[in-house]
Amino acid sequence: MGKPREASSAPSGAASANSPDSPEGLEELGFEDALARLETIVDRLEQGDLELGQALAAFEEGVALTRRCAGQLEDAERRIEVLVREGEKWIARPFEETEEAG
Repeated sequence: MGKPREASSAPSGAASANSPDSPEGLEELGFEDALARLETIVDRLEQGDLELGQALAAFEEGVALTRRCAGQLEDAERRIEVLVREGEKWIARPFEETEEAG
């Protein structure tokens, strides 16, 4: 007895050109959706039950999603820099994460 596989409208390991699963469809995904999709891919890869071709396709999609998320985070950081105001002037200042003592 094997694990039941997730149902998919695309053939196993393949994605249609306009699907969010394809590199072309990634541009349509918001940050949260892209991150959730990436987490799903990581879970599937960690299970280790994908065939080599499926694992490679999933890995490639994961790389594309990672780049997409990183780009969206960079865009958000640039927007934050523009919105920082100091005194009477608006200035661009890099976003700095604060480390909270635990």
